[in-house]
Amino acid sequence: MIVREITPRLEGRLHEQKITLLLGARRTGKTELLRTVFRRRQDETLWLNGEDMDTATLLEYRSEANYRRILSGKRLLIIDEAQYIPDIARKAKLMIDTIQPLHIILTGSSAFDLVQMGDPLVGRSITLQLFPLSYREWSQQESPADAGRLLEDKILYGNYPELTRTSNSSQRIEYLRELVNTYLLRDILAFDAVKNARKLQALLQLVAFQVGSEVSTDELGKQLGISKNTVERYLDLLSKVFILFPRTGFSKNLRKEVVKSKKWYFYDNGIRNAVLGDFTLLSLRTDKGQLWEQYFMGERLKYNEYQGIPPESFFWRTYDQQKIDLVEVRGQQMAAFECKWKDSPAKTPVAFAKAYPDAVFHTAHPGNFTDWL
Repeated sequence: MIVREITPRLEGRLHEQKITLLLGARRTGKTELLRTVFRRRQDETLWLNGEDMDTATLLEYRSEANYRRILSGKRLLIIDEAQYIPDIARKAKLMIDTIQPLHIILTGSSAFDLVQMGDPLVGRSITLQLFPLSYREWSQQESPADAGRLLEDKILYGNYPELTRTSNSSQRIEYLRELVNTYLLRDILAFDAVKNARKLQALLQLVAFQVGSEVSTDELGKQLGISKNTVERYLDLLSKVFILFPRTGFSKNLRKEVVKSKKWYFYDNGIRNAVLGDFTLLSLRTDKGQLWEQYFMGERLKYNEYQGIPPESFFWRTYDQQKIDLVEVRGQQMAAFECKWKDSPAKTPVAFAKAYPDAVFHTAHPGNFTDWL
């Protein structure tokens, strides 16, 4: 069984009189993680399924007396897919304010769920995000001798937990295509009345081709025949269902540094490849460098988030095309990463070295990337 890296942070706060919001894309393993928590604390835990109408009926009458009766003898309440329960935020607030000791875990499949939770949980909640499996999590079941094969698999097929059940390429591809079309895009279409699913899918494909490059919303809009504002709204929606995440340009000292552009990355390589319908073996691909940058960015994001105090993350470029793929800033500390598919050290750009002499510069390639995970 793969132990999820977020488990110590989740379990380490169950003694607090708080509400944990556990977010993440569909099929990332939220329910399975909570089953592990439930098995360890079964006697003191009540598990409810938000998609079950009986759960909504049970919690419908919002009163302290009703919730005390429901939670009698319980110190932990888990509500999976809590966003389906009307007014769940106010109901959870009443429980946590009046019943002690109690910890509540609510799960949801997108940042939309946070919108629904709203203001009632301010000061009472802890937000955690579960990602597809990290390289470190995958490697728990692999021997060091399998490291090369494991890395190529992850770069091609990604990290969704259910992929651990098969090594058959056709089954993996079928699973990823279903995941994109049936689950991930469905959340967007249902939430924000997005009427043109074809435009949304076309936008995803254009972004997938441009991973690692700066994206112009004006240009995307022209290619798709929609407005810049619509492109920006769609990109925001795609980030809220944990399909894409952005990186903005970093600037502190130089006028010639690019700051207004954004790069967009997929949370998972398998989703990116499924969007393009391209699972060609790495040895035959011309976009290995692009795939590698995409993979490292996703893994570094997971690592930083699971540590609990993530840095501010950017890319860096000047108008004369000096560039760095990733810049991380923690207070006065700065680390820079250049992604290279081949084991060849990159030189620190002259303008960056002069502007930020205290920054540490790294070259991340398949032979050393685990040093930063």
